[in-house]
This record gives sequence, C-alpha cells and structure tokens, in this order.
Amino acid sequence: MKQLIFVSSVQKELTKERQAIRDFIRGNRLLGKHFDVFIFEDLPAKNRRPDDMYLDKVEACSVFIAMFAAEYGSEDPKDGLSPTEREFNLATKLGRHRLLFLKNADKHTKSHPKMASLIKRATAELIYKRFNTAADLTSLLYDSLVEYLEERGTIQSKPFDAAPCRGADLDDISDAKIKWFLTIARRERNLNLPASATKRDTLTHLKLADEHGLTNAAILLFGDGPQKYASAAVIKCAHYHGIEVAKPIPSHQLFDGTLFEQVDGAVDFVMSKLARSVGRRTAAAAAPVKYEIPMEAIREIIINAVAHRDYVSSASVQVSIFADRIEVWNPGSLPRGLRPEDLAKPHSSEPANPLIAAPLYLAHYIESLGTGTLDVIRHCRESDLPSPQFEQRGNQFVVTLWRDWLTTDVLLGLDLNDRQRKVIAHVKTAGRIGNREYQRLTGAIKRTATRDLDDLVARHLLTKVGATGRGVHYVLARKGDIKGTNGTSAAAILQGDIKGTNETSARAHVNHATNVSNRPSARKKAQKTGISRNRTATGRSRKKTTEKMLK
Repeated sequence: MKQLIFVSSVQKELTKERQAIRDFIRGNRLLGKHFDVFIFEDLPAKNRRPDDMYLDKVEACSVFIAMFAAEYGSEDPKDGLSPTEREFNLATKLGRHRLLFLKNADKHTKSHPKMASLIKRATAELIYKRFNTAADLTSLLYDSLVEYLEERGTIQSKPFDAAPCRGADLDDISDAKIKWFLTIARRERNLNLPASATKRDTLTHLKLADEHGLTNAAILLFGDGPQKYASAAVIKCAHYHGIEVAKPIPSHQLFDGTLFEQVDGAVDFVMSKLARSVGRRTAAAAAPVKYEIPMEAIREIIINAVAHRDYVSSASVQVSIFADRIEVWNPGSLPRGLRPEDLAKPHSSEPANPLIAAPLYLAHYIESLGTGTLDVIRHCRESDLPSPQFEQRGNQFVVTLWRDWLTTDVLLGLDLNDRQRKVIAHVKTAGRIGNREYQRLTGAIKRTATRDLDDLVARHLLTKVGATGRGVHYVLARKGDIKGTNGTSAAAILQGDIKGTNETSARAHVNHATNVSNRPSARKKAQKTGISRNRTATGRSRKKTTEKMLK
C-alpha cells in the first residue's frame, strides 16, 4: 500500500511548486511506487469545509511536506491561525514525518510577521532546505524521500555494507574484538590509530560509523552476535563421502559470529578434512606438513566469498567438500563487465562490499586488493593441482578447487598397466605428453605407445590434441568421465563400486588418500621414519594433479 504525502503551503503563493511536487512524485519510477500525493488542487467539491478535509488528509498521511515563503494565508477569526499553520501544528502533534522547505523568492521581501514566527518555530525543530526554483525543490525532495525510505528499510540504495544497521548501537560492538583488530592492523599494516582508540574512534576511522549510527559492516566485522541483524550472514560447511550431494553427510557445521570468526572456523573445518603429508624433520625444526590443497588457496577463496557476497540475499556462503573437489558458493555475481575467465588474469579490484574488504585487508586476511584469484591459481599450480574453476551459476558465484584424487592407489582401481600409471603421473606435472616422449619414458615401442595412449583416451583419462603430425600430443582430460576397463565411471570408483587388481575396493583407496591424516598408526609411522604418508609402496611420492576432473 502506498504512503500518503500531504503538501502544505499557502495556496495562491506556491501553486506551481505544489503541482511540481505532485507531478514529480507520480512520474518518478521509484517514488511513485511507494507514495501518493495530496495537494489542494486535487480536492473534490463536497459539502464539507475544505479546512476540515485538509486536516483529515493530514491525519491520514505518513509524510508531511511544509513549504513556507513570504505569505501567511487567510487567518481564522476565532484563533487567528492560517490553514497552513494549523496543518503544521496537527502534523507535529501526530508525530508525522515532516519535511521543511523554505523558498527564497526575493531576499528583499520580508515574510509576514506570523509566517516569520512560524518559520522560526519550525526551523528550531526541523532540518530545513532552501530552494529557488521548482527544479531545485524536486531535487531536494527526492533526496529527502529516498533517505526516509532507507531509514525505514523500505529500500536499499547504498551498498549493504555502507547502509545503516537499524537498531544497532555501540553497545552491540565488542570491545575485545576492536582491541584485537587494532593490535593486528597496527602490526601488519601500520594502521594509524593508537592501541587505546575507542570503539567510536575506530569505527569512524574505518568509515563504519557516522552521525547516523553504525553501518552493517561495523556489526558484521566487530559485533557481538551479528546474526541478530543479518541472520543469513553465516558460512555453512558440509563434508560428503562421494562426488555428489548425498546422505549420509559425515559432518557439517554452521559458522557464525563476526566475519573474521566465520572465515577462521570455515578454513579450519576444510583443512581438517584434507589429506596431509609429513616431510623430513630438519635438525632444528619440526617436520613440515603439506596439505593436498594449500591452506592459502582455501583461505583466499573463502575470504573472497565473504567479501564479495550479496548480503541482501537470504542465501549463505556454502562450502562443500567432495572426494574430488571443494566448492565455495556465495550469493551474488561479478561486477558488471567482469567475466569468470577474467579472474585468471590481472583485473581491476571492485569489491562488492568495500567497507568490509578494507578491514579484512588491514587485519591481513586479504594480502592485496585485486590479486586474490591470481594468488589462488599460483598456489594451486605450485602444488601441481589444476587451476581453480570460476563459474556464475544463476544468482550464485562458484569457485571449484580440485583435489588430487588420482593417486597411484586409485589408478590401480582403473586396471591401468605400469606404463600408463607412470605416464599419468608425468602428465599431471608436465601438462602434456607425445608418442615419442611416451616411448622414451616407458621403453615401449611406438605401436605399444600408440595402443596405450589410445586406451587412455578411450577411458577419458587423456585428451588427444591435434589430428596428425608432430604437433599431436595428449593432456589430462578436464572434468571428463574417467572410465575403467569395464566402462565403470570414476564416479563409481570414488563411491567404491569397483575393485582394484588385488580385489581391494577403490573406496578404500580413496579413504586412504583422503583420510590418512586421521590414522594414528600412519601418522606415527611417518613421524618415526620421516617418510610422507602419501608415498606409494615402492617409495615414490604421489604427485599432485594439474588437470582434471568430473563434470
């Protein structure tokens, strides 16, 4: 239902201005959606006194616009008040939202004494704006009405992070979290604020608070219980057995609190589900630990989801861990003009929530603006993993990080020969192989090499590039439907539906590869011998993949 605006002024003096207000509001796409306007000229002829009908409209209105100039209007013989002042008094008594505009028609023209008195009283109560022309008036009025709608949560014109958080005050801000932030930001980014800075000073410096109150960003970053004001501002994490969303779900968890707390919790959850290898201990240092996906990549993608998500959406950031990949979903889309493929090359930084992104940077959660996706790609490549996949799926932006599940053990479940397994490991790091190089690596003759390569292509493990000639080579199939000798898909392999050459289920191989970190015996053995838990029986280290995976 539209809200009623009552326009009050001396009738003869400001006729054009009243009509301009009416026509402007009714013709504006935004304001016309939320407001209807009453002016004197629209009053139908009835057997009631006009003054009484005007007052009825004042009672019915949500917004009262008062326009004052020089004239006072006709005075009632009983109390000496004009209709304009009587309307203003009633709107004040009823607590209507009042907007005051003063016309400077002629600086040398003095207002009627009673109008001067009314203006003095009104300006003492209200913030007022001056205008000269009808165009000035409608421009000022637009800003005032948009602010009115924003204050009531009817519309959201500012970015969510910059918009006022309705009902929040400094009591909702945690002293401990402000103190923690100041300590980190001063040390890591040389933040120009003393460690003793107050909550208000800190938030004002970060542009998270002003004279109107706290922003949504202030509550999300430093609030005690931010979900009181933004219930969907959480990260949901789930760990699945296979490569699809399916029950039973081994573990799942919801992380709330501040954005810093959410990121830390989600990253810890993911890392606890990944395989890790322990390297050799040096003379004076602990044994190095290497995860199958670098923590830096996981952390960057989750932080990006938090910084760039659409907080107006009722959806949450979701992190899903599958046997072959990790997917991070956040509601929202890329900035206009930016495509998913652009994220793999240098690009401009346009955070959807700049007031959130800045404190994340100051707290060293973001290394540098505009380089996050490039850093993730670099971390993956340095770990011999495929590049992450960036996709826009409807109203959700999705990042996929591929896991190295094509280990020697899993490849055993595909009944490959030793030559093929050796070559797959080579292509995972080298990126490609030709027939002649295949012969050199395996000692096979050309005919055997051709047969092996054709078999790997038929299984959708490799993709042939080129038709004939020296340029022909083979690369790992990206997200292909990898198949065993009996046509069984990799999905089935991951689900444990086929057996390896020794009758051990592929599911067991996957469990070994992905959950070995949780096995005390393996962990103790690795610590004792200094040998990685991700080494094969022959002592060869399993290398990380470069290209895959499943559609």
